[in-house]
This record gives sequence, C-alpha cells and structure tokens, in this order.
Amino acid sequence: MTVPFQGVPLAEHRSWFAEASELGYTDLWSSEADGTDAFTPLALAAAWAPDLRLGTAIVPAYTRGPALLAQSVAAMAEAAPGRFAFGLGTSSDVIVERWNDTAFDRPYQRTRDLVRFLRLALGGERVDEEFETFRVRGFRLGRPPAQVPPILVAALRPGMLRLAGREGDGAIINWLAADDVPRVVAEVGPGREVVARIFVCPSEDTATVRAHARRLIGAYLTVPVYAAFHEWLGRGEALQGLWDGWAAGDRKAAVASIPDAVVDALVLHGSPAAVRAQVDRYVANGVTTPVLALLPMAGVEQRTAMRELAPTAP
Repeated sequence: MTVPFQGVPLAEHRSWFAEASELGYTDLWSSEADGTDAFTPLALAAAWAPDLRLGTAIVPAYTRGPALLAQSVAAMAEAAPGRFAFGLGTSSDVIVERWNDTAFDRPYQRTRDLVRFLRLALGGERVDEEFETFRVRGFRLGRPPAQVPPILVAALRPGMLRLAGREGDGAIINWLAADDVPRVVAEVGPGREVVARIFVCPSEDTATVRAHARRLIGAYLTVPVYAAFHEWLGRGEALQGLWDGWAAGDRKAAVASIPDAVVDALVLHGSPAAVRAQVDRYVANGVTTPVLALLPMAGVEQRTAMRELAPTAP
C-alpha cells in the first residue's frame, strides 16, 4: 500500500498501519513529490508496524547530497532491520529543476553513480572517489547498517531498466498497464525484484473515475520522461492529442482527448473484485511487488477501499 494516506495527518496513521497489517498487506511504500518526504512516514511505520516491509518509491537522485542520502538510508535500515528497501530514481525535471532549483543533468549517470556510492558507503567503507557526476572525499558512515538494504532503481525505458537489473537489486515502475509489464521486465532481466505502483479506485461510477483519472494522467504523462516512456510503449498516437493540447495551453481539451482505453489501462477501477483481478494480471506478467495507490475521489472512502482491496478480502 502507498503511504501516507491522503488527508490523514501523520500522527494519526498508527491505526491505519495496524489495520493494513491485519488485512494481510505486506508492504508500505512512500513517495516524494510535493507532500511528505519519503522517509518520515516510514520512520513512523518502523515503530508502529513492526511486521511490515517498508520501501521508498522513490527518493530523487538530485535533492540530497550523497553523504546525507547515505545517512538517511542507513537510519531507516537501522530502524527497520531486514525489512527496508531503498528506491532511488531520477524523479523529473519538474521536481528537480522547477521545485528544487537543481540542474536535471545526466540522469542516468547520476543514478548509476549514487547506486555505486551507496554500495560502498552502506557497506561501511571509506569513500574517497571521483564519480562522473559528483565527488566524495573521505566519507565514512558513523553508523553503517547491520543489514544493508536492497537498492531498487526507478526506471522507465531500456537504459535505466537495464541499470536496475545490472547494478541495482531490482526496478521500480509505475504508470504502465498490465500488458506493458512483460516488455519492461524483459529489460530488467531475471531474478530481480520488480515493484510496481498501481493506481486503483474500487468504484463502479465509471464516468466519475475516468474524469478524476484523466486529470491525474494529464499531469503525469505530459512530463517529458513519462511522455517518452509511453512513446516507447507504443502509445504515442493515442496520447498525441494530450501532448498537442497541453503544449498549446488548452489543458481542458488536452485532458479530454485521453482515450477511455488508456485511462482504463492505467487506473484500475470497477468492483473491488474486478480491481483485485486486474492487479493479479500485473503479478502474472512479472511484477513481484504490486503497490496499490488509492485514487482519491469523492464517494470512495480510503479506509473502506483499503479493506475492500485487501489480500484477505473475500
């Protein structure tokens, strides 16, 4: 399950985490965009939900220096020994450049270099090295974790997907359909974890769900990295109206142009049983860790949705 839950103060998450565990959920995964940071919700969960696995999906590769990032990862690994996974990714030019005033340069190389640095630092080694995108001089973690967490790489297209499989412990993917999964997994390679964030809304009010989903899809798939991803997946023609309208400044027309078939493939909706069946298709196609992200919508109460979509639900 994706955390934190929308509209629920962090201080009130304890009962939500406990119930998620009781319902059979195995993992809690955070994100980092314009809400909470990725680590704080998981730090609370480390204490409040001692039987759940925790993961970041994802922490941007640009918004923390290498040493600080290593400290944050090590602290979470110490707080939740053996049950924390660190997800790292480039994020997007919007978050990195517009919001954090940092150049979005050489994203592949930056991510690769951080994976290599973290391998050394989390292993307790003294790092004194010139990487391609940054330099670290004489850094050693004062509290290296007893159990080094797996490092997962957020990836969209072949280069980063292959990096996730070659130098990471697996890949984190999102905004793709179940039918896209085999193509993506093939690039990662065998024997690696594949985490997928899947947007879900257990509601049979199809028109309302599609309206909400279109706005969310429009906000994401117009970001250059996601646009390129869906071109690679073969949705260029279906999404051209979105991209053209967005570029022309007519966002209403752009969002309206998204075909129903694309909306239904990327945001799972319908009865709870239908949604769970669609999630199962992701797993059948190669996802090892499906992470549900509840689409906030009037008429769909989050806690009820969590219960309806639970692994133990009838």
